[in-house]
Amino acid sequence: MNIPELLAPAGTMESLRAALHYGADAVYGGMKRFGLRAFAGNFDGEALREAVELCHAKGKKFYLTMNVFPWDEEMDDLTQAARTAREIGVDAAIVGDIGAICVLREKVPELPIHVSTQASACNAAAVRHYRELGCERVILARELTLERIAALRRNAPRDIEIETFVHGASCVAWSGRCLLSAAMTGRSGNRGECAQTCRWVYHVVEEQRPGEYMPVTEDDRGTYVFSARDLNLMPILPDLCAAGVSSLKIEGRMKTEYYVAVVTAAYRHALDLLKHGREAFDAALPGLLAELKCASHRLSDTGFLLGPPEKPAGATGFSQTREYVARALSDAEPGEPAEFLLKNRFRRGDPLELMSAGGVIPFEAPAMTLAATGETVDTHGVANAVIRMPLPCRVRTGDMLRGPVRNHSREEKEEEA
Repeated sequence: MNIPELLAPAGTMESLRAALHYGADAVYGGMKRFGLRAFAGNFDGEALREAVELCHAKGKKFYLTMNVFPWDEEMDDLTQAARTAREIGVDAAIVGDIGAICVLREKVPELPIHVSTQASACNAAAVRHYRELGCERVILARELTLERIAALRRNAPRDIEIETFVHGASCVAWSGRCLLSAAMTGRSGNRGECAQTCRWVYHVVEEQRPGEYMPVTEDDRGTYVFSARDLNLMPILPDLCAAGVSSLKIEGRMKTEYYVAVVTAAYRHALDLLKHGREAFDAALPGLLAELKCASHRLSDTGFLLGPPEKPAGATGFSQTREYVARALSDAEPGEPAEFLLKNRFRRGDPLELMSAGGVIPFEAPAMTLAATGETVDTHGVANAVIRMPLPCRVRTGDMLRGPVRNHSREEKEEEA
């Protein structure tokens, strides 16, 4: 079976490290300008160089998002940024605007270009056109069905790659080209500043009845007539691979390192299982779906892949079944103390899990030693403190610890703050 590249988001250096640790083949991230996630951590200057070098040292790739829709007066700066990125060694730039593609192909011809989903490529003719412009990959519009993706792959030139989103938040607008945020807040989604106005609560007012606001009730929290469900293509992953896509893209440059780790690890495991046949994947599917619920998520569906998406899910209603509590800062063999960076409070005796690159290992939390003082305690509530603990299993730098989701008391929250 065709096993595509697994492409994970990297909004910060922490997320990038998590993506690589848990099995991504490539990551994508932005500079401080020209990407569609202006409020992510992003990379610039030396940070971008460090990110690219880290990826290449592990045999992985880094794709730079340059998918903003630029004004004429920005083209020179965008071109210079592309030259800098190529000199640093990025493996491709993700570009959505046709003018920007043409300018970069002319002025920075050595920089490979991947066509962003914002370009709304939804047929083989569009893919063929981008290939003629010298682009190496097209990220398809999210509105295609599985059958249309397969047909497009058959009819498009064989020497251009096809990428599609596989997991994460979805935009209410066609290929993410939404005017709602710009109209209501002045923050354009196509300039990287989306305020996620589609996630807000709305009421309906009838023209002849001004001032009479009528909720279209979906639940007791309000109405979300725009807010799309999250995308989750894990149930149809074998079919998507069989359709011939070259890369599977996880959405989430605004998400946490824990989210990136959980989702990347689940899809890495799934793709590795598919190397041994669909039967192995089918047997593991319930566990894979349960694993994805360990990270924060909304209600999800398969988008347009199997037909029209389900009804809107709402802005609230996030849930997760596990809480991120620490990240390993050192290697250790079973029974030896390893250092961890504390993220959330847990207590001695709590049922925890070690998320390693090879799988999830449950254990009971031992007492911890505070690296700063040498004191042994049963719990500690200061985020980003360094602690030491012996685990009954091997630990590698970058592994994460997680536990049951807890309702932290006000006192705990104040202490952790």
